[in-house]
Amino acid sequence: MRVKVTANKPGTARGPIFVAPFSADQMVGQTGALINDSSGDPVWFRPLPSTNLQNADFKVQTYYEAHRGRGRDRGQPVLTWWQGSLALPPWYTNLPAGAPEPGGCYYIYDTRYRLLKTVFAHHGYYPDEHEFTLTRRGTALFLASKPVPMDLTPYGGPKNGAILDSEVQEVDLTTGKLLYSWSALDHLDPADSEVSASSASSSDGVWDAFHLNSIDEGPGGRLLISARNMWAIYDISKRSGRIRYQIGGKKSDFTFGPNADFYWQHDARFRPGNRISMFDDGCCDLPDGAPEQQSHGLILSLDFDNRRATAVKTYYHEPPLYSPTQGNTQALSNGNKFIGWGQSPYYSEYAEAGNSEGNGLQNLLYDAKLPGSNISYRAFRNEWIGTPYYPPNAAARASGGDSVVYASWNGSTQTRAWQVLAGPDPDDLSVVVRHAPRSGFETAITTSDPGPYFQVKALDARGRVLKVSKVVRRTS
Repeated sequence: MRVKVTANKPGTARGPIFVAPFSADQMVGQTGALINDSSGDPVWFRPLPSTNLQNADFKVQTYYEAHRGRGRDRGQPVLTWWQGSLALPPWYTNLPAGAPEPGGCYYIYDTRYRLLKTVFAHHGYYPDEHEFTLTRRGTALFLASKPVPMDLTPYGGPKNGAILDSEVQEVDLTTGKLLYSWSALDHLDPADSEVSASSASSSDGVWDAFHLNSIDEGPGGRLLISARNMWAIYDISKRSGRIRYQIGGKKSDFTFGPNADFYWQHDARFRPGNRISMFDDGCCDLPDGAPEQQSHGLILSLDFDNRRATAVKTYYHEPPLYSPTQGNTQALSNGNKFIGWGQSPYYSEYAEAGNSEGNGLQNLLYDAKLPGSNISYRAFRNEWIGTPYYPPNAAARASGGDSVVYASWNGSTQTRAWQVLAGPDPDDLSVVVRHAPRSGFETAITTSDPGPYFQVKALDARGRVLKVSKVVRRTS
């Protein structure tokens, strides 16, 4: 997966970058879960066997196990992601575009890249690619969806149709038991959708009226839920299921200041000081009269006394981007914002102050682009220490009168150098290169020793051996 880095300035947050590349068009390379460093080199890649399979929402989280009275779990860093197939026209037309097909799941991997948990949805819903969040309670909050048969003629759709219901589910990670659920169909009016029910004719009669795409848990038992196709964000009482207030959409409880309105939004998050953040897709397939706007990261301040939303920070790209779907705005520990541009192949980092439309280079610290039409539903920068349970890889071949040894270790974040051993017999090897600095994902090391047997040892910053590869024979 060749990533082109177009900007990399001082001041970025620590940690590598997490994306899950796929394409709705012509995939370049393989789909899968990819960690890159800031230079664009891969740190870890878990490819999938078919471009019909996708990963999404790939990121670092903290995994807590509920100890049932044995004290608080301090938690451990893990990798999490959704895996499954999406209804992507023209290959799939049985569901609305972007909806998850049956058979998906969520994975939790530890720092050694071992599977800890596989999580599934309940009562006939399909695990949804849009959100998978671990809580300190030892649970997972996620979105799930399924078509619910419905007469859509009151909304202008087919009589024997269905509505794609989205449901918030919370599952105990120890037992797999469903602890909580909240259905969009039970609480939202499909008539408020910005997507016509007549669109169901192109998706086997299924209408994607709501399209929930994010959940965030806030103080006081509140959930912040984004419904893309309603152009609305809802603050919900988790206990009662009641909608406390709605921002945007046809029944907004808030009016909007300049540049504060949004369309087809993603990734709504609580922020300190009565603020929320989101990715405003802002464009494409807008009803008559709605002004198209560039996609951008957006932070709103909510004035509850006057019920008014004001844009306090925006994050635009140069060149301007118009992303019909997907995207996220991540708040980093140093105050920066990391933007995944969704259906555009970029991801970027900005200083906290942001910028304005037409000034996309202002406060830009980092920018990179996936190849071809590849995209990632979200993109994150997270701190991560990977210590693979499996050994490094080695290969060797003749080059003139020398030998070139290739060393790599998929997922290792602590390898700083390589040591090379060689000998005439697999059981009789000695050190021929004591310290070769790591140079990217795969390091090529030249030695005059003919071998023909070689082995590499991964060294950390102190020169200590982390792990040893298998012995390989040199090829000509």
